[in-house]
Amino acid sequence: MKLTLFSFGFKYGQPEAEMLWDVRFLPNPYWVPTLREHTGLEKPVADYVLSSDAGQEFVQRFEPLLFFLWDKYKAMGREKVHWGIGCTGGRHRSVAITMHLSCFLEAYLHSNDELVVYSRDIEKG
Repeated sequence: MKLTLFSFGFKYGQPEAEMLWDVRFLPNPYWVPTLREHTGLEKPVADYVLSSDAGQEFVQRFEPLLFFLWDKYKAMGREKVHWGIGCTGGRHRSVAITMHLSCFLEAYLHSNDELVVYSRDIEKG
């Protein structure tokens, strides 16, 4: 099965996907002057998002859900699944969460599964 996991910014339009998650409730690095111009691909931004209480709790609760969903889609015989993680602009929070989850999922997938990861809106804004 092929899983496409991507980040996006809601202000650039809602993409097509089987599942979309909104992470705008997480602390926003945009409002931190030293982080604003950076992205969720960079450690200081990812740490800011993932080290917050909300970030830690979200990941702790969300990872088991991903296992559950992955198994159910595979049992259905799905060949492709698209999951999106969105924040306001698609540069900080959604990117940090998407990259964290991609590392988490890579350890779970079988050798015949494929994981594609991208950040749709990271260059915008």
